[in-house]
Amino acid sequence: MTRILFVCTGNTCRSPMAEALLNSKKIPGVEVKSAGVYAVSGSDASPNAKIVMHENQLAHNHRSTLLTEKEVEWATLILTMTSSHKAAVVSSFPHSAGKTFTLKEFAGDKNNPDIGDPFGGTVDIYRAAYYEIKEAIEKALEKF
Repeated sequence: MTRILFVCTGNTCRSPMAEALLNSKKIPGVEVKSAGVYAVSGSDASPNAKIVMHENQLAHNHRSTLLTEKEVEWATLILTMTSSHKAAVVSSFPHSAGKTFTLKEFAGDKNNPDIGDPFGGTVDIYRAAYYEIKEAIEKALEKF
C-alpha cells in the first residue's frame, strides 16, 4: 500500500485540491490524505478551492488537519507544495527526510519546485494553482 500525504500551509487550498485530484484517479493500492504545517484542524476548504474542485468534478469532503507525527508515520510519501513546506516537514520530523519531496520535484521539475499559493486570490488564481498541481500529478503518476 502506498500512502501519499500532500502538505501545504493551512490545508485549505493546494493540498486539498491535490488530495481530491489524486483520489479521483482511484489508483489501486494508493491511499491519499492531506495536512498543513500551520493548519487549524477542522477548517473547511477555502471557497475558491471548493469552486475549482466542483468545476473539475472532484469529490471532496474536506476538513483541515495539522501535520503531526501521526500523519508523518502514516505516509510512505510526503509531497509538499513548496520548498519551504518541505524544509518545515523535515525540520520538525527529521526521520521523514527520505520520503519528503516537493510535488514538482517528485514529478521531475528541477527548475521551479514551488506551486504558487492561491490563498486570498481570485478563483482564476485558484484555477492556475489547480492546473499546476494537476500537471505535476500527471507527471508523477507512474511513480506512485
